[in-house]
Amino acid sequence: MEEKESLVKRVCSFYVSDWHLATMILPYLNKVIENNEKIKTILEKDIEENIKTLISKLNLKDEKKLLEINFKQNKILKYKDFVEFMKDEIEKNKEILLFINGRNEYIEIINKNINNWIRKNKKVLIKKNCKIKVLNCYEVTEFNSKMTEILDKHDLILNTSGEKQIEEVFEGYTKKAVND
Repeated sequence: MEEKESLVKRVCSFYVSDWHLATMILPYLNKVIENNEKIKTILEKDIEENIKTLISKLNLKDEKKLLEINFKQNKILKYKDFVEFMKDEIEKNKEILLFINGRNEYIEIINKNINNWIRKNKKVLIKKNCKIKVLNCYEVTEFNSKMTEILDKHDLILNTSGEKQIEEVFEGYTKKAVND
């Protein structure tokens, strides 16, 4: 389990609207690009128009690279689709950010696919010293009652001020051990 944990860092975030998500995620993705990390998206909802509109109003260093990211809906619910989606990524990139948005059920399916893929590619990932960050952005209006369960499955939380320890954002929160 320790090897898997060193390969993967899980970050969660919550949003109340597509505009809220776009506003929060763009500065973060800009920073990821500056660090030369590969960004791959798995989106339950298309946010491309919101992103384009916001990019046109902001002064971001890597606007062109941000616009190259696929912000269209691209549901990848089957494992074989995820394998195809990740084909050659290990060979091309040392650091990969998987940006996922949607409802809790959708994100759970995608994360099962990610876990299976990591399990099957663990030796190669370790050999190539690859790091994968999974950013799960949850649409908050649908599942407020499951927020603690979601927090327990993640290492960090992303909000408008960047990545934070969950305890910094949710005072009194104590992480429970979770099995994958």
